[in-house]
Amino acid sequence: MPAEQAPVSIDATLYGEGIALVTVAGELDVETAPELHDRLADQVRGGRRHLLLDLSAVPFMDSSGINALLKAHDTAGRAGGGVCLVSPAPAVQRVLDLTGVSLAIASVGDVDAALVRIGEGTARH
Repeated sequence: MPAEQAPVSIDATLYGEGIALVTVAGELDVETAPELHDRLADQVRGGRRHLLLDLSAVPFMDSSGINALLKAHDTAGRAGGGVCLVSPAPAVQRVLDLTGVSLAIASVGDVDAALVRIGEGTARH
């Protein structure tokens, strides 16, 4: 019997030179976090050193999801960039706050605020 597809959607869009907007929809858990990790690592390998992660459609995240975010933060940081979380759902923001991840990875309300945070202003490319 074939395994079911992981119930997560990950779409990456170039949002300027060296910037990727990665939109995640679905739960980030032990089943889906490895895919997110791989996709984010691919973005950095492809020259995107700033990763903007839209988590507004992620209703649940466990420690595996946190681990994927922290690994991306480390990888992007080593490339001279970083990770900024965009509009995390309230339950996800609570997990980020309770675990201290929000001290290492900034969360902002929208893409424009994320661009300002990484020093790109509101210019759209």
